[in-house]
Amino acid sequence: MLDAPTTFADALPTLDGIEGWLTDDQARRLWDSARRLQPGARAVEIGSFRGRSTVITALGLPDTARLVAIDPHAGNDRGPQEIEGKEAEAETDHTVFLANLERAGVRGRVDYVRQFSDAAHDAVEGDIDLLYIDGAHRFAPARDDIVTWGARVVPGGTMLIHDSFSSIGVTLALLATLAPSDQWQYVGRSGSMAEYRKVPLAADQRRRSALAQAAQLPWFASNVVIKVLIQARLRPVARALGFPDDKPWPF
Repeated sequence: MLDAPTTFADALPTLDGIEGWLTDDQARRLWDSARRLQPGARAVEIGSFRGRSTVITALGLPDTARLVAIDPHAGNDRGPQEIEGKEAEAETDHTVFLANLERAGVRGRVDYVRQFSDAAHDAVEGDIDLLYIDGAHRFAPARDDIVTWGARVVPGGTMLIHDSFSSIGVTLALLATLAPSDQWQYVGRSGSMAEYRKVPLAADQRRRSALAQAAQLPWFASNVVIKVLIQARLRPVARALGFPDDKPWPF
């Protein structure tokens, strides 16, 4: 990777033209998480779509660190209301993803695994220092990603989850697994990207972490209402509630 950017402000323009739902604030959180890693560290991304999150994470990695990008590019779970797979879209996503990595100059530090996340464990060796989850958004696969891939994160490591307190399935999965956890501390969120740190929690710390997550539920409820209004073609009502016209979906 030549002339790698050293600041987020320099790295952000690289995302121009890369389709996806990662906001600038969320890209900043990924960048910061990658910058905290040590040389030789391993980051894993579940759900790459066309590479927006892949590029910003790879740009932030220190020398000799690697990013494993896991995405079946099967046309399914591509974005809001796109659950079923479509062969033509799958191949387009695959091709554009690789082209975006090449254009950004990060292809050499990304190991691409074209598999579903539940089948990809053998393709990733060793522990994980940084885990980013933006895979299937239904409860069961989201919960499986959090539990099985989260178990491979090293103590002190970071897990970031997209569509937290936005997607119903993802939110139920994290409330079932992370809210009561004594090893995952809620750090905060950038829009729908929640950050967790893997540290042992005493009883009072566990309670504070759970309460901090519960405090996000009103925002989650508002997101669900907005989505219902958009699906019901009632965007003027969503606008009246403060949701802007130029934003396609709550992230």
